[in-house]
Amino acid sequence: MARERKKAGETETSGNRVVAYVRVSSKDQEREGFSIPAQSKLLAEYAHANGLRVVEEFADVETAKRSGRSNFGAMVQYLKRHPAVRSILVEKTDRLYRNLKDWVTIDELGVEIHFVKENVVLSGDSRSSEKFMHGIKVLVAKNYIDNLSEETRKGMLEKAQQGLWPTFAPMGYKNVQMANGKRVITVDPEMAPLVQQLFEWYSTGLYSLKEVAAKARDIGLVYRKSRNRIGVSTIHQMLKHRIYTGKFEWLGKIYQGSHLPLVSEEIWTQVQEVLEGRGSAKLRGSKVHDFTFTGMVKCRHCGCALVGDIKKEKYVYYRCSGNKGRCGEPYVREKVLVEQCAAILVRLRFDDETLELMTRALKESFAVETKDHADAVARVQAEQERLNKRLELLWIDKADGKVDSSFYDTMSAQWRAELARCARDAESLNKASWSYMDEGIALLTLAQKAGSIFTTEPSARKRLLLNLACSNLTWANGQLHADFRQPFDLLVKTFASADSATSAEGGNNREKTNWLPELDSNQRPFD
Repeated sequence: MARERKKAGETETSGNRVVAYVRVSSKDQEREGFSIPAQSKLLAEYAHANGLRVVEEFADVETAKRSGRSNFGAMVQYLKRHPAVRSILVEKTDRLYRNLKDWVTIDELGVEIHFVKENVVLSGDSRSSEKFMHGIKVLVAKNYIDNLSEETRKGMLEKAQQGLWPTFAPMGYKNVQMANGKRVITVDPEMAPLVQQLFEWYSTGLYSLKEVAAKARDIGLVYRKSRNRIGVSTIHQMLKHRIYTGKFEWLGKIYQGSHLPLVSEEIWTQVQEVLEGRGSAKLRGSKVHDFTFTGMVKCRHCGCALVGDIKKEKYVYYRCSGNKGRCGEPYVREKVLVEQCAAILVRLRFDDETLELMTRALKESFAVETKDHADAVARVQAEQERLNKRLELLWIDKADGKVDSSFYDTMSAQWRAELARCARDAESLNKASWSYMDEGIALLTLAQKAGSIFTTEPSARKRLLLNLACSNLTWANGQLHADFRQPFDLLVKTFASADSATSAEGGNNREKTNWLPELDSNQRPFD
């Protein structure tokens, strides 16, 4: 339910005080027109028009691929310390959070959020439909981030195919930049001998991982940045890393690296045999069989994971892994788990009319994103035209003798590099943005059909459906329990309540039909 705006000049109360959050995802985005000052100006104008006072502004210029942005965290702590400040101003959804953990963090604060460009205010009084659509937008934003990072992954794959380690150097190596501009890894003269000693110790089979870690600390093997003592889990990862043989694995394939090896293939293989011989984790599942539920369902008695086994060479059973000790929970057929999962997912259903309404709402809510995309493309194209014109004029100046060859070579190389960057930006925009809204519609369509298609889907598709809609899957006493993820839990509760009321009254109930009568009761036009 929309609240009346405060008029300019009204007496300020605690409800007038808000915080503003602005963010750009990278220096490139800041350069291309999504600048912090532009966002700050927009939020300040909105606050003034609505009688609000910005008491603090928090700004981040970094990626939101992972939660933990410094000033995002500072804003959360500020709101916890100042219970009288219950509102956040932000440009739009993907400026505030672009991963699920940040969404949950903000949701738990119980604050009112003003998405200024989207003309939406979300609060505890918002309709279930509004909260649901907000959740869908966050899920789609996460998929958008994954799509944007695809180009980076392609570049890293190209490096791997050239025999170059694509990312940060593991311990024993260091990253260096060559004269041709390529970043490669070379042997770290300080740490490499210590890594070699580590492999030699463990290959004997005389030491446990804990003992080897203690010996490594004694000889000075420490973390590169913090210089803290190295942990057992890090030692384990290092011993499994093939890169020390001169080869490395990237995206499931093994490549011959251009770097120098630190250990021989024989030593590395011997270390792997010792690791295997000491017992591997019980949660690995079968290397041959693709068990649907391995690692997804936990025993409700002891909290350990259920793992799959083949019985009589054709029946798949699951049992508690018993990592915390013997568990009395009996085996369960995979067929039973599938049937109970389908029964749970059937609760997540809505008719075609509701799907159409939500799809239309999703399309309309992304109108701002579409405009931003078009603006970004226009900026890139204008930059390309400007650079091409510069190159053309520079060539004319060289031909007329106004600039010498050295100056021409330097500036043309610089501007051609910028043109290449523009081309990459344009390609990334064209590839990423078109799937932004489609991903959201696909999520809704998949959710609508989840219960009916689950039993017939292959294992990978079953896992996708469960990961999409459910969390906290547990099994005990012949019953599977699962929670619905946000925002699908809102759908389940709303329609279950409507069905109960309809049954009790023997007729139609307005709660279901009123769930999405209008797209956003908190929309506010600008003054």
